[in-house]
Amino acid sequence: MTAFTDAIAYASAHEVPWPRDPAADPASWGVHHADPAPFNRLRGPVHPRGGVSGVVRVGGHEVAAWGEPDRADLTFSVAKTYLALLAGVALARGLLDPAERVGHRLPGIGFDGDHNGAITWTHLLEQTSEWSGTCFGMPDQVEHNRRVTHDPKPPQGRKGEARVLQAPGSYWEYNDVRINQLSLALLHLFRRPLQEVFLDTVLRPLGGGEGFAWQGYDDAWVTLDGQRLPSVPGGSHWGGGVSVGARDQARVGQLLLDGGRHAGVQLLPGGWVERMRQPCAIAPFYGWLSWLNRDGAMFPQASPESWFMVGAGGHYVWIDPAHEAVVVVRWLDPAHSTGFVERVAQALARG
Repeated sequence: MTAFTDAIAYASAHEVPWPRDPAADPASWGVHHADPAPFNRLRGPVHPRGGVSGVVRVGGHEVAAWGEPDRADLTFSVAKTYLALLAGVALARGLLDPAERVGHRLPGIGFDGDHNGAITWTHLLEQTSEWSGTCFGMPDQVEHNRRVTHDPKPPQGRKGEARVLQAPGSYWEYNDVRINQLSLALLHLFRRPLQEVFLDTVLRPLGGGEGFAWQGYDDAWVTLDGQRLPSVPGGSHWGGGVSVGARDQARVGQLLLDGGRHAGVQLLPGGWVERMRQPCAIAPFYGWLSWLNRDGAMFPQASPESWFMVGAGGHYVWIDPAHEAVVVVRWLDPAHSTGFVERVAQALARG
């Protein structure tokens, strides 16, 4: 742990400036405030958080931990990558083909017609679907022209301002409504709550899952096979989403570092993880619901092989094959993420 003392101290000194209790100062908590009315409100449950915490694993072993690494906190868009893992599980079960049009297997849930009917699972996974419609009361337009920290694209217009849609696969846009539509589609494939599927196929086989929860919006329910099931979001933009501990996040990162294999068992299909790391043709900074560091575009100090799960509120899961490392940090002020990565990179380089 001594090697990472400087990085840990730096992270601990730069906590995200959100209140620890969302109810204490609602106007300073979350990212929904930037949305156009009436969509600038929470629609699902949220809960108080802990302080800065994290875990470092090198060579498959935990070498550092700080804060409350087992505390299950909201993790925002890190959950998007979890949807990509579930898509891999669906592939292993013969429930999808990434190149297949979603509506071919799931008619009647929003993937029909000339435009949406052309959308494939790959389009959804790389955020190029251009899906158009309303998902549980949220129109895709709410997220038109959205900019996030690591998106190099210049602004195209005001957030929520309607723009001309492009053909599926031809335009990249970070869009939570479309991600929620992907989650709905996966629910229809598994026909079980995605929380249960993720626990059974990923977290529990890794030895984790304590305190894990994946909650939906208050009104995001569907009835399948006579059961009322929650459709969960791929983040906590409007509340709900994944609550998970830093150690469990590190376990998931280790699974990806190990190519989807754990304790001699292939939990994800062979080649799936490598495909997740391949750059999107029109957005080479992005893979399948994960961020890439090609040419050091995200973090110059990190190896170019590095890739990341990133969530609002300062959540990072950094997978570094060059150093056989997984680094998790939570509730770090994003304005200081580069300083943290630089200090960890220096420690990893020293061995």
